[in-house]
Amino acid sequence: MAQSAPNSAVVSAVRDTHAIATQSAGKPQRLQDPSLPVFFLLVAATALLATVLLVDGNLFTRGWQFLMSWLLGETDQMHLATLSFASGWTGRRLKTAKTDDITPSREEIDRAIALLDSQPNASAGLVRLGDKNVLFSDCGNAFIMYARQGRSLVALFDPVGPSELWPDLLQKFIAAARRQRCRPVFYQVSTEFLPHAFDSGLRPYKLGEQAVVDLTRFDLKGGAWLKLRRSINRAERDGLEFSMLPVEQVPDVIDELLSVSRTWLAAHNASEKGFSLGTFDPAYVKAGPVAVIRIEGRIVAFASILEAGQHGDAFIDLMRHIPDTHRGMMDLLFVRIMEHMKARGFRTLNLGMAPLAGLVDHRYAPLWNHFGRQVFQFGERFYNFRGVQAFKSKFDPVWQPRYLVVAGRRGMPMASLYDVTMLIGGGLKGVFRR
Repeated sequence: MAQSAPNSAVVSAVRDTHAIATQSAGKPQRLQDPSLPVFFLLVAATALLATVLLVDGNLFTRGWQFLMSWLLGETDQMHLATLSFASGWTGRRLKTAKTDDITPSREEIDRAIALLDSQPNASAGLVRLGDKNVLFSDCGNAFIMYARQGRSLVALFDPVGPSELWPDLLQKFIAAARRQRCRPVFYQVSTEFLPHAFDSGLRPYKLGEQAVVDLTRFDLKGGAWLKLRRSINRAERDGLEFSMLPVEQVPDVIDELLSVSRTWLAAHNASEKGFSLGTFDPAYVKAGPVAVIRIEGRIVAFASILEAGQHGDAFIDLMRHIPDTHRGMMDLLFVRIMEHMKARGFRTLNLGMAPLAGLVDHRYAPLWNHFGRQVFQFGERFYNFRGVQAFKSKFDPVWQPRYLVVAGRRGMPMASLYDVTMLIGGGLKGVFRR
């Protein structure tokens, strides 16, 4: 009887995974916190199993099928074989994953910040975090922000600066990666970047779509917005109050914001991420305006805003709230931010990614698309894929594709995706803590 039962290590791993999934299923913050890259599900599942297998390699036959059929509700042998291969590969990398220390100089960060106002994407303001190195074009008018993880040199977003400078800067980055014996990787780049990638022998994989609201035509009039109007009206009747704090007022409430942030992290067993996501560093938060929701004078939610003022783009960056405060709180926060930014003359508001959204599904679609759709369909226990897309769709955004771009012309970018996941999560422990 004892031999037929799954090993206790596997059962414990499954139970812990189920607890994480159940604890956060359906929560509003899951709609707003794409805290890991879209490959999180595969990495989490394979790393979990690989960790168990490192303890007892004899568990493979009975443990792997038990775990994956439980997690995905899917027993198709092709899927199991694919994921089995991934688990073995992930297990080998667990022992060697390493993030190099990133120590950009203050001068480099200041040079990069000085270029932000002349470019159109507010999300480039993440360079202020100081956790990424900066590679400048020869003329100094454009840069790539990047970090090294394992054997990957990972660039974040499109190059910052005039697009005519991108080709030479791209070649400079690839050369730097080769000198360090690393893979050049570009994370969350736009379709505008793809021709330059193709010219350099790089291959794109669609990560999902980014939701960008056109503020010039945003208003809450008409029947299409009725449910949203009701939601925010009820929130305000119940005592929720919105305000946008200009940068000079943020230091006055930084301790209260920190308290909200700590409460949010503790409630969801989460850790601070980085690289492509804002973190609660007081100096970073105080560098821009912050939208807050109060109840009876007490801050219960906030969102920091990055701006590219000359081009009218804004980006909702770090967002935290006290859990289970009010069902309409996030609707109120988003709508009032949009109205405020529109009144200030901003034209677009970036709501961030909907992971794995927009992957085409037909017989000629690449293997990556088929795999991504399987994760989208069966991965709801780990990440609310449909919920993220549905929530952001409320605001009638324009959906813009975003890609992972890597070297090589065939296969799946397993190594690059693993390194990106570890980079954003801050290592394996950070990945499992969401």
